[in-house]
Amino acid sequence: MNNDWKSQAEADLGVRLENWQALSGGDFAKSYCATVVEAQQDRPFDKAVSIGSQLFIKTHANPPPLHFSTEAQGLHWLAQTSTVRVPTVLGVCDDIPYLALAWIEEGRQRTGNIAGEAEFGSQLAALHKAPFATFGREDKRSTGSLGLPNEPCQRWAEFYATQRLLPLAKIAAEKQALTTKLIVAIEKLASQLDEHINATTLPSLLHGDLWAGNRLVDTKGQSWVIDPASHGGHREFDLAMMRLFGGYSDACFNAYHAAYALDDGWQERVALHQLAPLIVHAIKFGSSYIGPTRDALSQYVAVL
Repeated sequence: MNNDWKSQAEADLGVRLENWQALSGGDFAKSYCATVVEAQQDRPFDKAVSIGSQLFIKTHANPPPLHFSTEAQGLHWLAQTSTVRVPTVLGVCDDIPYLALAWIEEGRQRTGNIAGEAEFGSQLAALHKAPFATFGREDKRSTGSLGLPNEPCQRWAEFYATQRLLPLAKIAAEKQALTTKLIVAIEKLASQLDEHINATTLPSLLHGDLWAGNRLVDTKGQSWVIDPASHGGHREFDLAMMRLFGGYSDACFNAYHAAYALDDGWQERVALHQLAPLIVHAIKFGSSYIGPTRDALSQYVAVL
């Protein structure tokens, strides 16, 4: 990978960057921390890009089309709700791919204190109360490293079937990530989703990939979210993702429920909403996710 993206970022931000440090933790993009050593005056975000400040910048040699600008749009959508905290987008480019964000200094603990966890639960509830025009995205942009579609849909069952389960089943079949029996069962469930999901559910603005690794806790115990795959969806999807790999406390979920109680029977739908990310993990990370995918799927349809 050449360094054209570094020059592009410096030109866009009006800075010179040094002390590049590669960061761990991502499974798709290459991420870095860099320090501002020179900065032009009277540019946007002067405080975030002042001399001595650190920036977060990531890139990829061959991302899906419009990948980084779509992520930046998701961060803007989340910020516009004035609910959850998100880092400021400083620069983005798809032609020479990079995304630059204001640096968030993390604290020592992966989860916040009880007050911080409860605050995040309340903030997430407020986010999910924000109206969104459709399930999916009106701009129809794909999200995530697999480039999953987000065609606008009127019902969550339609969206989850046609924009998540069926495309993922196709990718899993092509990559031989799941058995034929599991692929058939996923396709069968996709045709029966109306039996499990309330047709009157309205779309909420979702983070879209809210596992614990996409939540940062700063030195004050306050939560920030990163790496969104934002779209209009069922709010239970974000909460199910939070429960899939852990990293969120009971204080967080209790505060959410107190602010915005879930519909009856939500417990029986947790595995349903976890199915899509489990298939993603089977595709990306291998056979250790076949069993969990089968377990989730078998709660709703027979796996022969």
